[in-house]
Amino acid sequence: MKLLRYGAKGTEKPAMLDTEGRLRDLSAHVADITGDVLGDESLSRLAALDPDSLPELAPARIGPCIGGVGKFICIGLNYSDHAAESGMDVPPEPVIFAKATSAICGPDDDIEIPRGSVATDWEVELGVVIGTFAKYVSEADALSHVAGYCVINDISERDFQNKRAGQWTKGKSHDTFGPVGPWLVTRDEIPDPQALSLYLDVNGTRMQAGSTSTMVYPVAHLVAYLSQFMSLHPGDIISTGTPPGVGMGQKPAPVYLKPGDRMELGVEGLGVQRQRVIQG
Repeated sequence: MKLLRYGAKGTEKPAMLDTEGRLRDLSAHVADITGDVLGDESLSRLAALDPDSLPELAPARIGPCIGGVGKFICIGLNYSDHAAESGMDVPPEPVIFAKATSAICGPDDDIEIPRGSVATDWEVELGVVIGTFAKYVSEADALSHVAGYCVINDISERDFQNKRAGQWTKGKSHDTFGPVGPWLVTRDEIPDPQALSLYLDVNGTRMQAGSTSTMVYPVAHLVAYLSQFMSLHPGDIISTGTPPGVGMGQKPAPVYLKPGDRMELGVEGLGVQRQRVIQG
């Protein structure tokens, strides 16, 4: 099942994608796609609906596939080849940082380059959406707490991130730095999150191409690991790291985003994002 949210920013409504790729309105069944509808029982009720019985929607802006996100947790250097291009060692434990939830935007919304930015970069990532409360869970049980998966572009300002002192969060949290969606694909449709291809193009040129099979720390490990340090709540998002090919790692010199650039990115089975870059 593919769940999404459509409409103007701040007033999105819930929908599902039918087998023909058409938007079907869920407003009569749920108020929104938020944490309180992501438990197995709630998702089963939605999955039992006949999409043909739901009102078909005209094409509209697609918003972030999850509303009311409590935590936006990111994992750094989780692909060994990306760590190498960044000039860093593979971490002995997952590197955790936060991205402000105010950075979340729709999958095709414009991406703003912050004022004073000199190094705005891209990162295609697999997003994991928590469906049920998780605290001190085992790796064997971890995926049962996952509602589903989505595409994330972890936009990053490298100068803010690496040269302005402090934690990475300041380089990761500008408005529009967290496109999420287009849809939430429930976990029953993704039997193995470690077997998904990822890609990202800038202006039609392939910059990133990888597979979640090369993650240092797989999804089940990440969910279990995070739950040892903080409780995970329905609707929380985990962005699991990026494969090589980011702008910072380009040779012979880094390549960063500029106004007018266009990105396309996707994760196998989870849809595609398309974004225009503008000056913030």
